[in-house]
Amino acid sequence: MNRIENRGANGLALLPLLIFIGLMVGTGIILTIAGVEKPFHQIPPSAALFLAVISAFVIYKAPMEKKVGSFISGCTNENIAIMVLTVLLAGAFATVAGVMGGVDSFVNLCLTFMPTSILIAGFFVICSLMSLATGSSSGTVAALAPIAFSIGQVADLNMAMLFAAVLGGAFFGDNLSIISDTTIVVTRGQGVEMRDKFRINLWIALPAVVVTIALLLVFGGQATSAPIEIGEYNLIKVIPYFVVLLFAVLGMNVFAVLTSGIVLSGIIGLFTSDLTFLTFNQAVFEGFEGMIEIVVLALFIGGLSQMMKDAGGIQFIIEKVTKKINSRQSAELGIAGMVALADAAIANNTAALIATNDIAKEITHKHRVDPRRTAALMDIFSSVAQGLLPYGNQILLLVGIAGGIVSPIEIIPYMWYVMLLGLFAVISIYIPFADHTIKKTPWVWEENSRIDDTETSVFSINDTSLGDLSNPETAVTIQTKED
Repeated sequence: MNRIENRGANGLALLPLLIFIGLMVGTGIILTIAGVEKPFHQIPPSAALFLAVISAFVIYKAPMEKKVGSFISGCTNENIAIMVLTVLLAGAFATVAGVMGGVDSFVNLCLTFMPTSILIAGFFVICSLMSLATGSSSGTVAALAPIAFSIGQVADLNMAMLFAAVLGGAFFGDNLSIISDTTIVVTRGQGVEMRDKFRINLWIALPAVVVTIALLLVFGGQATSAPIEIGEYNLIKVIPYFVVLLFAVLGMNVFAVLTSGIVLSGIIGLFTSDLTFLTFNQAVFEGFEGMIEIVVLALFIGGLSQMMKDAGGIQFIIEKVTKKINSRQSAELGIAGMVALADAAIANNTAALIATNDIAKEITHKHRVDPRRTAALMDIFSSVAQGLLPYGNQILLLVGIAGGIVSPIEIIPYMWYVMLLGLFAVISIYIPFADHTIKKTPWVWEENSRIDDTETSVFSINDTSLGDLSNPETAVTIQTKED
């Protein structure tokens, strides 16, 4: 099926996205002023997104067959399929583990040995370490969100802050890990070594981590004024959680990780008589059923993003940003802004990096920006933008696992880590506190690249496939691993 023919930059192509954001945020603000309870829950995100999709079909000038082709192409993108399967399996694991008593046992075990005052900060640290080891933000959320959700309810934690801590930790590793797909894409695209990008990136991320932990300890420690009744726990029933965590840290495929958790929970449930063969299957279905809205959102976002790209929305962003660049500092800010805006339109940080890699490289060489800084800034701001999107894959996955107890709009104000990461990255543009590697080994422009191809010839993608966003001139062969 044919797709919309891109005839160049088109700012109107971004209007459906603005409609969606306006419906979600604008309606929530109006209802808040009106005193309506849970104002940001009154319009289902899938309904608002459906209206945005309809507007795209009305606004874009192309035959209906081509518009449908673009939409279907986005819905069937490999990244969307991976997300759909991930949320379904995550829902099934959370439900089966809960029915067989694993959730209660794990929650009581954690509360027995960990004070509630450090639970939120503790989850941020755990998620950061796990995502750093796996390079997968979605995998980290899928594995740890069910646990955080259960503990947060029993401990009467601020759920929006807790979920933000989980997401912040997930983006820490997504941004920094050398096996993260975003790291692989930007280092290859800019022709730099992974270790150099990591060193620059780490100096920017560490202050954000320290401040975030301090904030979570101060504000997250005010969990509850009433004493918590801690029940008994059964170590056998918490085995699935430890197995899921272990397999995820070891880098096992996320589908295999979650499936292992489902099967192991079922076996333990049968052994302890908490489940029968019939109730096990019913629990799996209930887990799938609870994720239907997130599946719909994923499909609509994938289709709408592809339509906006094909209609020239991404090209419009790139052209507008690059016109304002006239110095090294403005070049770095321009690259950061271009990546962030592209991510806001595509709703996938890896895809946004692929779409902007070539133009960022041109800006880098024209204004003599060290390519290692370019790679670090691109990766950082793709994570910052993705972490603040109310329709990003990771936050939708988290909200789905939590059963919609809080909305993305309520979580975003607590996304302190990604906000601080962006702040320290901007500061580093004017105060080069992260440029130790650059000062020690200045870039040799005559050579253009000092990368050792033998170190980076084989890669593993964690979040998405390259799809049709890759440029044939700079494409690399990448082995895909689901996030």
